[in-house]
Amino acid sequence: MYFSKSFIPILKNNPSEAKIKSHQLMLRVGMIKQSSAGIYSWLPLGFKVMKKIEQIVREEQNKIGAQEILMPTIQSSEIWKESGRYEDYGEEMLRIKDRQDREMLYGPTNEELVTDIFRSLIKSYKSLPQLLYHIQWKFRDEIRPRFGIMRCREFYMKDAYSFDITDDEALFSYNKFFLSYLKTFKRLDLTAIPMAADTGPIGGNLSHEFIILAETGESKIFTDKRIFELDSYGTDLNKKSLENLRMKYEEFYSVTDEKFNKEEFESKVSEENRLKTKGIEVGHIFYFGDKYSKPMNASVDLPGGKKDFVKMGSYGIGVSRLVGAIIEAKYDEKNEVMKWPISVAPYDVSIIPMINKNDTAALEKANKINLELLKNNIETIIDDTEENFSSKLKKMNLIGSPYQIIIGKQSDGDLLEFKEIGKETKKINLAEIIRILKEQKAKN
Repeated sequence: MYFSKSFIPILKNNPSEAKIKSHQLMLRVGMIKQSSAGIYSWLPLGFKVMKKIEQIVREEQNKIGAQEILMPTIQSSEIWKESGRYEDYGEEMLRIKDRQDREMLYGPTNEELVTDIFRSLIKSYKSLPQLLYHIQWKFRDEIRPRFGIMRCREFYMKDAYSFDITDDEALFSYNKFFLSYLKTFKRLDLTAIPMAADTGPIGGNLSHEFIILAETGESKIFTDKRIFELDSYGTDLNKKSLENLRMKYEEFYSVTDEKFNKEEFESKVSEENRLKTKGIEVGHIFYFGDKYSKPMNASVDLPGGKKDFVKMGSYGIGVSRLVGAIIEAKYDEKNEVMKWPISVAPYDVSIIPMINKNDTAALEKANKINLELLKNNIETIIDDTEENFSSKLKKMNLIGSPYQIIIGKQSDGDLLEFKEIGKETKKINLAEIIRILKEQKAKN
């Protein structure tokens, strides 16, 4: 991809309305454009990152046996009235009427709709467990949308739902998602800590938020610093291993402000290990038993002719929010340098040739390098403009490809200037560059 042909409208300065790093960068490099309050169009650069995050989320859901479906954005009010949430949900729900005067809504979440699907099609315990997920747009009419995509009204989300016969089996499903989330965020190069949280309007009595540390976060968190040492959790999906994994995290005090108890915090955590800070919620899981299945009559036939309501959980990841969360974690605001994890970078490498009107040799060399990289499934962007080197470098640092190839006076013969953002430049040949890039991509 030539930069001159790309739709990446970079601004010289940060927009005045943007107050946090992610909002500033996303507007400045043309990842998004506001359509109305809290609603954004996703432009090519931002959309590429979001779709790569979506694919990682999808792969990790598939690994635990969850099956993908797609539910509509518009839902009937009738199923929400059945569950009892239609009036309780509040003004965040966008309520509309169709031409037949039927009450409809733009889905803020999907517990009711997926329960309706389940009760219509699954009748026997022999079909359980079931883990279903979809990745779809949601709408919540925030009273004060702010911080760009971090607190907006329309957002892209993965939400999953589990259906089991007993509480014990349901907790097994819950723990599968617990592991899946840890693995998902690790692939995104984020340290996300599971914290005991309030269940809010979803309901239930068991819930964990997955939080990344950030001063711009809206969640106040209280935790034991030692929890950050728990970064090895394996891939075993048996019941005991998963239970032990969650218990290992729960040994350490780690809660959001709704669950905070000062006396408990100070009695369980030594002073040197106490951490009080802010964070960004990037995932939330809930177990709520028969909260929805009972009022909506979602039951299955059991051995002996009895029936029972299925036990359910729900599991959300903010896919679009993760774009902003990664920026908050990785963007060096002072030096104006973004380094995307290679797993979600819009381009794996930026090629920066020094071009002038009378000499196209550097661009020709860049084109040949690009062809070799493409053969090896390495995505590139070539800055084919005639700007000076410092301008090009600043621009590519903002775009945030984790690696750069510079073709200039220091590129001798087969040797190229190659650097990982934030590290020293090396002079190596193209074969070695390809080996490094393929190795890094394989890790993710």
